[in-house]
Amino acid sequence: MESNKKNAIPLSFENKEVVFIKPSKPTPSSVLSLSSIDNDLNFFIQALLVYRSASANQNSPTYIDSNTNAINTTTTKRDPAKVIKEAFSKGLSYYYPLAGKLVKHADGKLRINCTSDGVPFQEAFCNCNLSCVDYLDGEDIEMATQFGVDFPSEDEYGNQYPMAFKLTKFMCGGFTFAWRFNHSLFDGTGITQFLVSVAELAGGESEPSVKPVWERETLVGKITSEPMKNPMENANVAVSPLLPTAEYVHACFKVDKESIARLKTSLMKDIDLNTMFMKKGFTTFECLAGYIWRARARALKLNNDGETMLNITLGVRALLDDPLPTGYYGNAIVESYVKLVAKELMEQPLLEVVKHIRQSLIPSLNNDYCINFIDTIETKPMRFDYESGAITILTDWRHLGSLDKIDFGWKEPINMIPIPSEVSGPSGMYDILPPSKVDPSMTGGVRFFISLPSAAMFTFKEEMKLLTRNDPKLNL
Repeated sequence: MESNKKNAIPLSFENKEVVFIKPSKPTPSSVLSLSSIDNDLNFFIQALLVYRSASANQNSPTYIDSNTNAINTTTTKRDPAKVIKEAFSKGLSYYYPLAGKLVKHADGKLRINCTSDGVPFQEAFCNCNLSCVDYLDGEDIEMATQFGVDFPSEDEYGNQYPMAFKLTKFMCGGFTFAWRFNHSLFDGTGITQFLVSVAELAGGESEPSVKPVWERETLVGKITSEPMKNPMENANVAVSPLLPTAEYVHACFKVDKESIARLKTSLMKDIDLNTMFMKKGFTTFECLAGYIWRARARALKLNNDGETMLNITLGVRALLDDPLPTGYYGNAIVESYVKLVAKELMEQPLLEVVKHIRQSLIPSLNNDYCINFIDTIETKPMRFDYESGAITILTDWRHLGSLDKIDFGWKEPINMIPIPSEVSGPSGMYDILPPSKVDPSMTGGVRFFISLPSAAMFTFKEEMKLLTRNDPKLNL
């Protein structure tokens, strides 16, 4: 659905007062420290899940809300807000730090004060059916901000709530479930573990199948005399004439299975698969990472002689020699860096860019790199000039366990998307996403979320048309 059609729908909302979900049982009162990685990620992330009405799912009950006439009165039985709030209360008795406050102490480190004050939760009603907004599966992801958490992230003393939730019901009986969390508490795997536990409790289980483990000291680094060198510290950083700006736009692009196959075929035609380096060919991530990185550089019109870098987020759970305990839900991620001169990135064949990504990733996929990275951010965290446009951060949501399968009792979500925030544009943070279940033709494909200056979006869209058009002679 085109964004101009969506914008023609006048949406109105009825928001209830924010309430605080507290643990269902007494919990310890303590102050908990965070890991080195946690302390390096003090910013908020928002995302949402989209659920169809129960009547649209076979053999599932539907609900009625006695507090409003907005919901279709032919539905019966359960109210998702009530079910989810009760399950969260039970879940917080296990994940009790989340019901506290995140505080920066005098040493500059973040800690959780376990106060059991509760997690903010808001219930809302929207005056349309989910189908009217295409289940939020269109290119215009900006619309998702209307269903996100929009109340304060901190109390009157400036202490941060670790997370907050908002559930918006639609006239069809469907709903969206949005969450905002401080990244210092979770990585994608961690938030997924928590939401799976809540879904299990909503489904009638007496306790989560995986018990949470704090143990953030496991990933506290040591002060090192040989920290990793900042790859862009003394670089001739590329700059964009379109930055800085306050005018950012956000979009979510679809790349179907066939387009990915054509991209791989085009890249592989000149590769010697007998070399150890190319034993199994390129992954979908490597191919798309190269294409997105190059397309963004072209759209931003980066100066040719400046240097640009791709930051790839890597999960360390499978890389560490000493495995993290089962149930650990803190951040277990590091970054790998791929650097090129902008002219090389934008003008050489895409094959060379993707090969460079592969060559740069290989040294990062081991225990020693991960430990060195953690020691470095404990000693001297690396900081980059995001405002220049030279840095692109890429994360992959396709490997977050069961995030797109969270079932609170209304079947699994039909869609899962990030919500644009004020850091989305300036940070250069892009996300590769699994396809929604709205469009069957996207099975096997991917989506990706981007934020760009409004003046750059047209060029980026043209680059995307080259990728997704059915042209077997696509010149990359």
